[in-house]
Amino acid sequence: MLNSRKGYFMKKLENKIAVITGASGGIGLATSTLFLQEGAKVVLVDKDQNELKKAEKNLSSKNARFFRADVTSEAEMRDTMSYTENQFGSLDIAFLNAGVEGPVKSIFDYTSDEFEKVMAINVRGVFYGLKVCASLMRKQQRGSIIITSSLAGLRGMPKISGYVASKHAVVGLMKAAALELAGLNIRVNTINPAPIATRMISALEENFAGKNIEKIREKFEQAIPLRRYGQPSEVAKLALFLASEDSSFITGNTYPIDGGSSAK
Repeated sequence: MLNSRKGYFMKKLENKIAVITGASGGIGLATSTLFLQEGAKVVLVDKDQNELKKAEKNLSSKNARFFRADVTSEAEMRDTMSYTENQFGSLDIAFLNAGVEGPVKSIFDYTSDEFEKVMAINVRGVFYGLKVCASLMRKQQRGSIIITSSLAGLRGMPKISGYVASKHAVVGLMKAAALELAGLNIRVNTINPAPIATRMISALEENFAGKNIEKIREKFEQAIPLRRYGQPSEVAKLALFLASEDSSFITGNTYPIDGGSSAK
């Protein structure tokens, strides 16, 4: 976008303030990197302090801030918003990306504790994020909230029942929040990736295959019409679209990024 008065091309997120959870690796780090390149000021949030330090070293941007918080704690998410407001004054974009895959096992063997852990991070964490981020966005009557769901949030998949349930749940949260927050000009959407080349898919490969990782990877990739895993940078570009004014009339929707898998 050309700023005719200043004579330069504005970046898509020029002077926007963003918070990204699960930001120290994979999709979160790729999105943080792209948002910074597009002019945003970004607060990277993660539970793992060591991984945050690595991200800080890799990014080394004056517009990046790094904050350790556990998304399953409403108090810590409120602290995140206070920190963001103190650092940058407001909030325009929230990318609620933190999540875990949980165990790979039959529903008969899935324990209550395992189920609760997945739901705490993937659902309660998103609920708290929605609540506190929207509260800050409400002050300026605008914002975009993006939630990482999954292709598993749009269909059933065997042996990952906790993950599937959690990713369906956040689609429901997104739709409810989109309707409730539309009057405040706050948009809410989900991104629903198929396998992306991150730590999570590597862990799932190992849990599904044991020592036959190459075989299960080939099986997973062959199930995708484009015959490959997606890359974190590709998901980041979709997040950029939903964060920017390019999607100003879009809310309450799911966005598969799955190499054609949802067409089957």
